Formats: sequence, structure tokens, C-alpha cells
Amino acid sequence: MSKFRVYLIDDDEAVRAALAFLLSTYGITVETFGDPQAFLSHIDEEKPGCLIVDLRMPLVSGLQLHAKLVERGIDWPTIMITGHGDVAACRRAFKAGIQDFLTKPVDGEVLVEALQQAFASFDARLEKREARQQLARLTEREREVLDMVALGWASKEIAEALNISARTIDAHRAKIADKLGTSSVAEFVRLTLADKGSA
Repeated sequence: MSKFRVYLIDDDEAVRAALAFLLSTYGITVETFGDPQAFLSHIDEEKPGCLIVDLRMPLVSGLQLHAKLVERGIDWPTIMITGHGDVAACRRAFKAGIQDFLTKPVDGEVLVEALQQAFASFDARLEKREARQQLARLTEREREVLDMVALGWASKEIAEALNISARTIDAHRAKIADKLGTSSVAEFVRLTLADKGSA
């Protein structure tokens, strides 16, 4: 279903087994953990994933786990599940950046839909991060030229707007293409949109 993994953290063994089986019927493989500490000691940032986390667990709650991950710079989409849902807990979860909040017993279709949205959100985040890393290679002037090219401006129009020669603009475009590894205007548009969070 996705290149991303699914990590399920819940202290209830029966819930872990039931949800792992349920998701396997949709072709989703899940790694399960009985407590947040086990997950934190296992986590590999090179293997990003979407989290399904129980809200109420002994020692470390689902929200506390989420906060610990954010502190470590790990901002993976998280779906919070709970058997004791209330409006206040739901509000706290969303304010903390939780992707979705579901009550137990969790409906399979609803959970899979939430995971699909989490995967899509993850794709968008990664695309934005990659676009920013690529665009960071450009100088301020090159970025200015790129934005105008992405808007459909011709070299002559950009030269007039910036009060420099068309030859200089062409030189900037060549450097941009070299740094980004493409001269495709469509790719320029995709990168600038991704950077602005619109892709």
C-alpha cells in the first residue's frame, strides 16, 4: 500500500494482535510494540513510518511519546487511538499535531482511510523537504529567476523586470539547471510549488 511502515504502540496485547491482523487483511504490514520505551529504543530514522498510538498507557502516554519524537526531530504522521475518548483529549491531540483521533473498537475501513491520508501527508512532507534541500543550492538571484521561469516568464521578460541582460538570465538559467539537475520548466514549477507547500 505504501513505501512507509506502520508502527503500532499499544500496551494491550489483544488490541495489538487484533489491529495487526485487521491491517494485514488490507495488505498492510505492522510492527507492534507493547510500550513507548520499547519503540523509542527500536526506532530507526532511516525507516520512516506512520504511527498508530494508544492515548493512555502506563508511564508514557501516547501524547508524551509524540512529544518525545518531535523533540528528536521525528515528525511522522500519528493516529491516536483510545478507549476513553473525550473532547479535551481530542483537542490536545490535534493541537500537538496528531493526524487523526479514533476511538476503540477501531473500525477497519476508517483506520485504513486514516492511514491513506497519513501516507499522502507523509509524501507531501518529504516532497517539500526534498524541494527545500534542492532549492537551498541556489543563490538569491537564481531563486528569483527560477520563480519567474516557473510563472512562465521568458528570459527577455525576466531580463527587463530585473534590469539585466537576457544573456545574464540565460547564464542564471544554465546554473539553475546544473544545480537542480534539470532544465524542465515543469520540474521548476513542481519544485517551487512543493517548497510553498502547494504540491
